[in-house]
Amino acid sequence: QVQLVESGGGLVQAGGSLRLSCAASGGTFSRYFMGWFRQAPGKEREFVASISRGGFNIYYADSVKGRFTISRDNAKNTVYLQMNILKPEDTAVYYCAASSLNYSPSTRSYDYWGQGTQVSVSS
Repeated sequence: QVQLVESGGGLVQAGGSLRLSCAASGGTFSRYFMGWFRQAPGKEREFVASISRGGFNIYYADSVKGRFTISRDNAKNTVYLQMNILKPEDTAVYYCAASSLNYSPSTRSYDYWGQGTQVSVSS
């Protein structure tokens, strides 16, 4: 059983930056494909970014490409999401997730989820 705990959310003005962290415990972190998802009020949870076990393969949603950067540190059992040039439409609860499969933008492909961290971007 893998436990995931996100941190780093908050309130920021449009154009600002935040860095989210997700610390994993209870499993072998390097065995999992890691992803970030987000869910805005009244909307479905959507894929943001994912990173392969060794960090060599990275995928982004078109809406965040060029602004967000996903990375991982297997020695620290942590995955990060650096978010730059934030927009009001980035406002959502951000979740990290772990998958025993390979790349997929579907929430159904992920086995473990964190509790989420709120990101709010004011205009």
